[in-house]
Order: sequence, then structure tokens, then C-alpha cells
Amino acid sequence: MDAAADPTRDDGPIVELKHVSKSFARLRVLRDLSVRFPRGLTTVVLGPSGCGKSVMLKHIIGLLRPDEGEVWYDHRRVDTLGETKLGAIRRQFGFLFQMGALFDSMSVRENVAFPLVEHTELGGAEREHRVRRVLRLVGLLSSIDKMPMDLSGGQRKRVALARAVVLEPRVVLYDEPTTGLDPIRSDVINELILKLQRELRITSIVVTHDLASAFKIADRMIMLHDGQVVMEGTPQEFRASPDEAVQRFLRGEATQAELAEIRAGSHHGPASPASRAP
Repeated sequence: MDAAADPTRDDGPIVELKHVSKSFARLRVLRDLSVRFPRGLTTVVLGPSGCGKSVMLKHIIGLLRPDEGEVWYDHRRVDTLGETKLGAIRRQFGFLFQMGALFDSMSVRENVAFPLVEHTELGGAEREHRVRRVLRLVGLLSSIDKMPMDLSGGQRKRVALARAVVLEPRVVLYDEPTTGLDPIRSDVINELILKLQRELRITSIVVTHDLASAFKIADRMIMLHDGQVVMEGTPQEFRASPDEAVQRFLRGEATQAELAEIRAGSHHGPASPASRAP
């Protein structure tokens, strides 16, 4: 067998996008995007809103197909697979949605067990063991019989994280995992991401605007702008980058063009009462 086609190899990126482009009507979101995600590491994807981060995640798990380019998982091209084969690939991914997406009518136990019921043939005792194991990992075993409405926002996010890893995925995709949480609860999620990577040897791909989180959890970072990679490297390389766009994003500063638009707009509003002629 050709070594490059050997699916048992444990080197090279576990996920790779090659020259991927995607448009919605006339809006081009991804532009010839090429990016590699190494095994066993946490890669944080940064960039302004609308730069294509979430669209990229949806390509990785096949919720979207590229207009051009290729998507690879573990040495296998996946963007051309039919739904049946793609379903088997998707079960090797966990996905933590931005708002958690728990089922309000189900208990914590039922929410976490849901992927096991849907995608495995495990019996009740084994399902219960898996559910308890992952809830223990996120520190919420004592809440197993509670309903989502009885949990705080941070606890709901932790239950969603337990559900994301209950199928023992090789890769977990995080879409803004700390959105809506205060700094302390955000740091709990950061610690859990690090713990899951360490104890379950998971590859993590994290899309976030939270720079404190990004610099705490990242082994490597990628910055997107207008659907393309403008920089990738270690957190230290990002901090030391001379690139103006990178530093402006890290400082949270608007561009001069954006500031000019705001200032120009201030001259077109209605006149104040004091300036109106009597």
C-alpha cells in the first residue's frame, strides 16, 4: 500500500482544507482557503465577524460542501462522500455549539445520552457508564437528574461539552465556547478544554473572539480575514507579529477606514435643537 494512502498512519494533519472556496449568492465567504490542523493539538481560529470561521467549521464536518477545493480527514478526502459514509466520519467529531443547544425537555442524563441512543447499539448499563464518566469529567455528575432550566449558563455549556465527547470523538470543534459567560465561567470552560485534550487526547479546533481564552488554550493559532489565512503560528509568534492587521485585532482597534466612516456619518444626522433657526 502507498504510505500516503495508508489510513493507519498517525502523522500529518488530522484535518486539512485545500484551496477551499465557498460563496452564498454573490457573497464569497471562503477564498482559496488552505489550512492544516495537527493531531492532538488545540488550534484556535481567530478573525473578525464574517471572515468565514463558522463556515470553515461546517465544511470540516460536511454540513457544507465547497464550491472549489478539497476537505480531508485522516488522509481521506471527505467532501465527495455520500451521506452514509459521511455519517460515519461525523461520529468521530464532537461539536460544541455556541449556545449549547441542549434539549429543554430532557434531563441532563438524557441530553448527554442522546448521541449514544442515536448512533450506537450500546445497552442501558453501558450508556449510563459513559454518561456518568463524561459528566464526572466536566464536574457535573451531581446534576445528572436536573433539567437544563435548573442550571446556570456555565453549567449548561459544560453539559453540552459532556454530550460533545460522549461518543469518544477524535476531534472536537468549538464554536465560540465562552460566548455569554462571565470571565470566571469562561475560564472553567478553558480548563475543561485543556483537560479533555490532556486526558482524552482530543484534537481541538476552537473558533473564538475571546482573546484571553485563545492565548490560554492554544498550541497554535490561525487568523482569518476575508476568507483567507493572514497568519498562523504559536501564541508567542502572534504576540510578536509585526503585521498591523494582526496587532490591531489583538488590541481590539477599529481600522482607520471604519473610524472615518463613523466620523463622516456624524455630519449627516438631523441638526440639534440648539442649531435650528427660530
